[in-house]
Amino acid sequence: MAGWTYLPRLLDKIRLAEAGKLHADYQPNYLYKGFDAKWLETAGLNAEEFVAVVKGSITDGEIADWVRENVEVDASTRDLFNDAVGNYGADESNTELRERLAQRKAEAGMADRDDVRCFVDFIDADEGRL
Repeated sequence: MAGWTYLPRLLDKIRLAEAGKLHADYQPNYLYKGFDAKWLETAGLNAEEFVAVVKGSITDGEIADWVRENVEVDASTRDLFNDAVGNYGADESNTELRERLAQRKAEAGMADRDDVRCFVDFIDADEGRL
């Protein structure tokens, strides 16, 4: 969406939170930590401003248009962000992160899932898409 792989997920989380339906597991990292905060930081936006944009829009297309018009990030920065999020936890040399992923997999009953190689895979598996 507008070149950002994480943006659709963030929109869904904002809409769920605004409706009082954001799952408790996601609330600790909502907007101010994790990928949410990193996207807002990279896009140069504050959370309240972006939540207001989402609340004032009906379609994803409207938000994508707003992002294209208002987020002044060059394509290489956006691509680096997309790659970092998409591969977070996949780097075998980052033992601390690999151990955290292994712990999260074990806690979720997915310790034997070799197809879960990074945190995006973990989220997809946890939410039933993988």
